[in-house]
Amino acid sequence: MKNDKLKQYFKSEELLGRGIYWVENTVIKTTSNVTKEGKVKVLDELKNEVLRCKKCELHKTRNKVVFGEGNPNCVIMLVGEAPGREEDLQGRPFVGEAGKLLDKMLEAIGFSREDVYIANVLKCRPPGNRDPLPEEIRACKDYLMRQIEIIKPSIILTLGKFATSVILDKSRYEFSRLRGKICDWKGIKVLPTFHPAALLRHRGWKKEAWEHLKLLRRLYDEREERTN
Repeated sequence: MKNDKLKQYFKSEELLGRGIYWVENTVIKTTSNVTKEGKVKVLDELKNEVLRCKKCELHKTRNKVVFGEGNPNCVIMLVGEAPGREEDLQGRPFVGEAGKLLDKMLEAIGFSREDVYIANVLKCRPPGNRDPLPEEIRACKDYLMRQIEIIKPSIILTLGKFATSVILDKSRYEFSRLRGKICDWKGIKVLPTFHPAALLRHRGWKKEAWEHLKLLRRLYDEREERTN
């Protein structure tokens, strides 16, 4: 089993174009460049693994796995909680009413879905859109961590208390203290904000959310100034 996991890791590194290859139980290192095509290939491999996943009971009630989508070379990655009804039917993240609001939020600060990568903590819809259970989060967390490792975003916008608690390893009850604050996680800037679905229910929160979005844009612009 350990050997199989090592093989999977080094095969992923090969697909990413990092120049680490698995050949007959031997690791061979060459260059360290990461290509967009390599990211796409290894994300596809991970997606195929998720499509077969039966680690928790949600596989029994899902229509489609919602893996994630977007630009694998993005600077900004968005992480939500779990698929809803429309996402479960279409197999795509944020395509319901909350997704329409998210599109408008991104557009307001000069981005589109094609500029970012969008994923959820859970890849399958909890029945009735209930909150994720601890065992479901444990079963699915590794998939999200691997997505982040492959994509390597500079900034993560966490949407809601569950995404924030999983990424920052904090209690979800700390969300009110963390939202709108720039946090560091493994060298990535993490900015917690409201989930779009919450903004649809509590329209008075939109003003604060707008401040978070402006901060996101500023983080992006500052990063571009440093790298150009």
